[in-house]
Parts: sequence; C-alpha cells; structure tokens
Amino acid sequence: MTEYQTIAASDTVLRDGTIKLHGDEAFEAMRRAGRLAAEILDEMVPLVQPGVTTQALDDVVRQMTLDGGAIPATLGYRGYAHSCCISINHVVCHGIPSDKVLKDGDIVNIDVTPLLDGWHGDSSRMYLVGDVPLKARRLVDVTHECLMIGIDQCKPGARLGDIGAAIQAHAEQHRYGVVREFCGHGLGRLFHDAPEVIHAARAGSGPELKPGMFFTIEPMINLGKPWVKMLSDGWTAVTRDKSLSAQFEHSIGITETGCEVFTLSPKGLDKPPY
Repeated sequence: MTEYQTIAASDTVLRDGTIKLHGDEAFEAMRRAGRLAAEILDEMVPLVQPGVTTQALDDVVRQMTLDGGAIPATLGYRGYAHSCCISINHVVCHGIPSDKVLKDGDIVNIDVTPLLDGWHGDSSRMYLVGDVPLKARRLVDVTHECLMIGIDQCKPGARLGDIGAAIQAHAEQHRYGVVREFCGHGLGRLFHDAPEVIHAARAGSGPELKPGMFFTIEPMINLGKPWVKMLSDGWTAVTRDKSLSAQFEHSIGITETGCEVFTLSPKGLDKPPY
C-alpha cells in the first residue's frame, strides 16, 4: 500500500519510502530552484559548439550555480566530482565532464541540479552540435514529445503508470527503445526520493497522483534497442548496441487541477533548434 506524508516546508525530511505532499511554501521554493536550473540550461545554448570541451561547460555550470546562490547537488554526490552530467551521442546518462571535445554532428544532453535554499531544481535538455543528421534530430524531437506527453498525464487521480504508458506508446510508435534501467524520481528537499517514475509502464498502475507531489519525468529514448550497460567508471551508462540516445527532464508538482512545471525555460528554449 502506498504511503503518503504531508509535510511543511520546514519539516525534517527523510528518505523513508513515503511520498511527500507539499504545500504552498514548498511550491514557491521549487519555482526558484527550478528557474535557476532552467536559466543555467538557457546559458548553455550559445556555448555548445564544435571544439568546446565538456569540462569547460561544467565549469560554466558550476560558476552560474554559485552565482545564483546555490550549490551543484551533484558535486560530491556519492563521490561524483563535477557540477553536472554531460552525455554525448550513445551515452544514455551520467556522462562525466572531461577534456573530450564536442564535434560537428554530436547530440548532447546536459543535466543540472542546483540546490537552492535547501531545494533541488533538476532538469536536462538536449543540444545539437553543428550540422546534426536528420535521424538524430528526429530522435531528439520525439524524446521531447515523450516528455511533454508524460507531463500531460499528470493530474490528481491519475496513476504514475499512466505517465510511463503514454511515453512508451509514443516512443515505440517511432520504433525507438525506452530505457528501463533509469527512471524519474521524487525530489524537493531530497535529491532522490519516492516515488520512482517509470518511463515504460502499464496505464492505471502505480501510486495515485495527489496534489503536493513533486517528481521528475526524464525519459531516455534510444534510436535502437532499449538496453544499456555501465562503463567501468561506475557512472556512465551507454546503449548496448551503440545507438544514439536522447533525454529531456523536467521537475513538476501536482496541483489541484493538473501540474506545474518548475523548470520551463524563461526564454522559451526548452528544445532545439534554439
């Protein structure tokens, strides 16, 4: 049986398996954290160019996060030494910034999570580097459509499985693979909390959505099969068949009438082409 916990913004929060239900003060805090995440991703648009290293982009993310009065939640998380994750081409997620240089035709996901006043704003977007082939651009387009179709399911009384079912149906209609090994998650005062948000699921399954729930939706869609493998660094996940992968992520809160997306771009730069 699913357990829910109504909490005030000032309460001590533990990862105890309960789904947290938040009030107005928490919504306002998540708006601020989410906006900062979106502003950082907006600033990446002119910087993601051929010849740029992923470490240089990470440096900008770190400085913007600090300038915004926040700290990067990933920095030091389980030993991770960077301020964001940058995943290129067949890297599904958790790509580690390095001296790797972006090349013409790459597709790139940048995933940021500023921790602002104790609240996490978690979001990622895809970027196109130079002249990107049509099949890669189409994958990016459909992945963003999957995210927004999933968000469309979010309203009180719906089930978490409705999100995954809608995403899976849209992706598989285009013969793309939906990654199963990684999922969305509850967040707020905690970086990762209940519930898990599966991106391939059965409609009508899972916990009921209730006002005050906060979570991410972050589908990872592969041009080929859905299967992934981990590299020896313990972080980087790649497609087993070396096919391209794309991902978009928003943080949302369930409202009385639907949902609020905390991480929308203030400049309207939510998907390429920018």
